[in-house]
Amino acid sequence: MAQKVQGTEDLYGGYMRAWQRMQDVARELFGAYGFDMIETPAIEQVDTFVHGIGESTDVVRKEMFRVVSGALFSDLLALGDESRLKPRQRMAMRPEGTAGVVRAVVENNLVPQGAAPAKLWYAEAMFRGERPQKGRLRQFHQVGVEWLGASDPAADAECIIMLMEYFERLGFARESLRLVINSMGDAACRPAYREKVRAFIMDHADEMCEDCLERAQVNPLRAFDCKNDHCREVMAAAPLAPDNLCEECAAHYASVKRYLDAAGVAYVEDPTLVRGLDYYTRTVFEVEAVGAGVGAIGGGGRYDGLVELEGGKPTPGLGFAVGFERIALALAEQGVELGGEAPACVYVACTPGEVERAAAFDACRALRAAGVRTEADYQGRSLKGQFKQADKFGALLCVILGGNEVAAGVATLRDMVSHEQVEVPFGRLADEVLARLG
Repeated sequence: MAQKVQGTEDLYGGYMRAWQRMQDVARELFGAYGFDMIETPAIEQVDTFVHGIGESTDVVRKEMFRVVSGALFSDLLALGDESRLKPRQRMAMRPEGTAGVVRAVVENNLVPQGAAPAKLWYAEAMFRGERPQKGRLRQFHQVGVEWLGASDPAADAECIIMLMEYFERLGFARESLRLVINSMGDAACRPAYREKVRAFIMDHADEMCEDCLERAQVNPLRAFDCKNDHCREVMAAAPLAPDNLCEECAAHYASVKRYLDAAGVAYVEDPTLVRGLDYYTRTVFEVEAVGAGVGAIGGGGRYDGLVELEGGKPTPGLGFAVGFERIALALAEQGVELGGEAPACVYVACTPGEVERAAAFDACRALRAAGVRTEADYQGRSLKGQFKQADKFGALLCVILGGNEVAAGVATLRDMVSHEQVEVPFGRLADEVLARLG
């Protein structure tokens, strides 16, 4: 029997409604902030992610799914490695959303010189070759925003404020959320800070794991994000980013905090927060659902150098992404069903006979034209069997069409909860159903 790949899930029923709910809330809220939706290809050139995410990250080194055609796979086996492949032949499945959106902004010139910023949001599947576990899948779904062309610290604060409002609209109580912020500096001050952290790691080389020793040579700041408990204990004494910011970065960070304070947004400063991807600069942030046991449910930050890495002109940028699967788990822990109830349904039942069946067909068309979710029998069930099927669909009302009703030009409308029945002229059926459904 065919089975889904380990670490993937089928979205249907309430789970699909939950994913649609996340998109509906995003469309309404992000639209109010001026963001338009974008969809980028699930397959990009490998360099799109290497440039932005970083060669040293676990995402690129260990988790990114590479994609080749059957013919190219044979060539790859013959070559032994991909070094002789052309860039357009080196492809990967999208492991995160930002790099692809920035590539699209550059390639389509969405922020020409002197133009207004590009404000974009997406809702897409992502792919990573991780060990499947609670809240961590190989195909997962994210909603995210990218804001290209805005350097003002007010933009950082607005992104964070919008993120927190998004969580609240999904059903989270504000007190159940923990917002953590930090500043990672920029090209002016971070190189010297990175060197301090690298030197600290090498001074404690006998206490650090092999991954952290490797990170020390490529991106030492990622050692703060190591999952090894002992490494985390050692790094607690390492130099901290807020103590090593240049004057401009310190002023930017102070402004972000002032805007958040003015908006009444509570936050915790964590000087060890670095996020997992190389492209971040200055403001970074994460949100955790306290006590949910799923880790961060969203986060992001500023990435002022990423557009240049993707081949564009210097353009500031920032954004965030939230994880659908983790959010659904966290809300379930709080007793909130993100998918909600199935939409109200009306069932059209009829007695055997061509005339009655034709009347039922017309009734379904009229109700659906009025926007009513309508079901009927397509398997030749008896009237009793149709009533049972109506219950399985969760129908609130049942339209009954027998020979007498058809002859009189009426329909019997039954309330499936109270079992109250009334006759309604066929021409007023849709209006009466809409009125009863509220």
